[in-house]
Amino acid sequence: MEYTIAAISAAACVVLLDRQLGTGVLRRREFRVFLAVMYGFKLIANGYLTWRPIVIYGREHFLGARLGTIPLEDFVYGFALIGLSVVLWEYFRMRQARSEWRNRQQRSGVEGAS
Repeated sequence: MEYTIAAISAAACVVLLDRQLGTGVLRRREFRVFLAVMYGFKLIANGYLTWRPIVIYGREHFLGARLGTIPLEDFVYGFALIGLSVVLWEYFRMRQARSEWRNRQQRSGVEGAS
């Protein structure tokens, strides 16, 4: 159950961070499309690794529910990793854009005063 708790906690933190930072990334269509593409590749790569079995999960560490050979927690954990990266990227992009806008406003105000 440790993996289950960690994956759900990480995903919940990403949702809360998205709301707290005000990026709105998780509500965007582009993010859902990106997530679907990521899940497609996850099915191929992770499916192969767990089918072979190159990667083995201890039954005591997850719920036991699988999509094919892949534990469902892997999809939740994947959402958390990708979501965190995109939320932080968007937050810092927005912050830089606001800073540049303020700088332009200050320069235009100074130029207009002369």
